[in-house]
Amino acid sequence: SFFIFLCFQYALTHKTENAHEDSIWTCGWGCPKRKKDHPDNEDSRDSIRSNEDEIAEYLVTASVDDSVKVWELKDATLKLKHNLTGYSLGVVSIAISSDGSKCASSSLDSSLKLWDLHSGDKLLSIEVGPVDIWTLVFSPDDKFIVSGSHAGKIHLYGTENGKQEQTLDTRGGKFTLSVAYSPDGKYIASGAIDGIINIFDVAYGKVLRTLEGHAMPIRSLCFSPDSQMLLTASDDGHMKLYDVKDANLAGTMSGHASWVLGVAFSPDGQQFASSSSDHTVKIWELAQRQCLHTFREHKDQVWSVKYNPLRNNIIASVSEDKSINLYECPIYDR
Repeated sequence: SFFIFLCFQYALTHKTENAHEDSIWTCGWGCPKRKKDHPDNEDSRDSIRSNEDEIAEYLVTASVDDSVKVWELKDATLKLKHNLTGYSLGVVSIAISSDGSKCASSSLDSSLKLWDLHSGDKLLSIEVGPVDIWTLVFSPDDKFIVSGSHAGKIHLYGTENGKQEQTLDTRGGKFTLSVAYSPDGKYIASGAIDGIINIFDVAYGKVLRTLEGHAMPIRSLCFSPDSQMLLTASDDGHMKLYDVKDANLAGTMSGHASWVLGVAFSPDGQQFASSSSDHTVKIWELAQRQCLHTFREHKDQVWSVKYNPLRNNIIASVSEDKSINLYECPIYDR
């Protein structure tokens, strides 16, 4: 194969120390178009160009300190834009809408909130009762927020009114630690504390496949951008790659010295990143299932890692050490 390298080295490009007062458990990128009105008589090309120039890049972080923070990436630096509060216990999960403009967050106080990333306004607050909402994801059309609970149920809430619209049963009833929604809208995957992964057919609301490749908790899972592959991460120290259509195991990746806490695909689907309680972030090449680089820039376990959806070469990670790291990675064209 012939590769054209567009960026040449792995580098830590930014670090925010003490970004929160306590451990940072999750992060996510939102890259919405800024709200800007154009005159009706404006040239369409200028309008398109202006719109492209007006895309914001927000990194959202959530912490055990009971807060969610929205940071804006400008000139390779993170600047605090909003501090979203109102929780009585730690915030354990966030999800960013597909259009990048909204953030859903869930807390150990059994509340689910929906926020506008531009304004910082709270759009919706849902009290779900004595059920831990441990993990969240938006549907690709942004009509639903999907949550996983300690009772093993998957709940779908409407983003317009906050009503519970559907419940999916994992059958095993074990604590659901992770959920993912395929970009094509066909599947929801859930990972449980006992290592069991369920893939649901959304149209039928039924379990389509049950995967038993891990023997320990599934902390994170994600679909590839083309919805063809499912990547899973476990406390057993391994990551597994499954073909979604037939549920065949396509690969097992090892290399972390401890629990794998987070996984994320690059926007182009050629690479993925993993984070671990061994304090490292690793970058992997999908086709060969090889580790390309290891970042050792955190001092404690790294709870979450995410690619910037606009850039294949920018990654964020957050840690128990209360810091946020931004990395730049080599990218290439085939």
